[in-house]
Amino acid sequence: MHVLVPTLGMEREEWLMARRKGIGGSDAAAIAGLNRWRSPIAVWLEKTDQIVPEEPGEAAYWGTMLEDLVAQEFTKRTGKKVRRRNAILQHPEYPFMLANVDRLVVGEQAGLECKTCSEYRKGEWGEDGETLPPEYLIQVQHYMAVTGYDSWYMAVLIGGNKFIHFRVDRDQELIDYLIKIESDFWKLVEDGTPPPMDGSDASRELLNRLYPKSNNEAIELPKSALELIEEREHWAAQEKLMAEKRQEAENKLKQLLGDNEVGWIGEWKVTWKTVTTNRLDSKKLQKEHPDIYEAYCKPSSYRRFSIKGGDLVDKASG
Repeated sequence: MHVLVPTLGMEREEWLMARRKGIGGSDAAAIAGLNRWRSPIAVWLEKTDQIVPEEPGEAAYWGTMLEDLVAQEFTKRTGKKVRRRNAILQHPEYPFMLANVDRLVVGEQAGLECKTCSEYRKGEWGEDGETLPPEYLIQVQHYMAVTGYDSWYMAVLIGGNKFIHFRVDRDQELIDYLIKIESDFWKLVEDGTPPPMDGSDASRELLNRLYPKSNNEAIELPKSALELIEEREHWAAQEKLMAEKRQEAENKLKQLLGDNEVGWIGEWKVTWKTVTTNRLDSKKLQKEHPDIYEAYCKPSSYRRFSIKGGDLVDKASG
């Protein structure tokens, strides 16, 4: 098992610098388009040292804090001993493939990945608790590619009160695919060529982070922009049509319900329920109590995207 660098006692900045030397398990899921929080272009910008990875959020913080507890519970329930491997591991043939694993299982060619999950997201693990979310499947198969191991165990604490564990076997076909896409991606890193922007929420959030404010300047766009405008308008029209069809079906169901709150057809439950909410009348507050309004008014800004020209009306989005 090849080691890129030991991590015992390593500061976070040193660890981030080491991770820039290759592709880790969570990076692999992003490159495959299966990470909800990061896009391929975000990974590329991090590896080319153009952006700094965001600080871990509250969920990631508690996941790290509870990792040891989850590992101990895995040992308690299975009898399998695990140990830390305080190092960033490296694929012997593809040195850009890296792994920072949670634990290795003693006496087996296997590792352990420890996870925590909120009650809200428990459905991602299936009713039987043995359904692996796609991004984690990619992560552990990447680890097996780097280590050469045959299996990886998952141990998950769900909602703070449910513990599940199961084994994931090596999938060589999937590993071959990962090696291919990661090789292609790393060539882009080495060549300084960014991957194409995609339509994910992660990419949208990245653009908002990179370009938070406009500079009031105007530029001439390249000819390729016209094709993008036409593509956007095509899909916008399809989206509008689908939204109208969806609303039409919904309206007909509401007509069938009438004053009733719930309707049943077979196993389907249709609900049209009265919901009462309290909302602040900001216009009235500003008019009658301008001093209070000003004291608690917090300005916010965002960039409004729109297209005008030709036969197009102003079509805007956030």
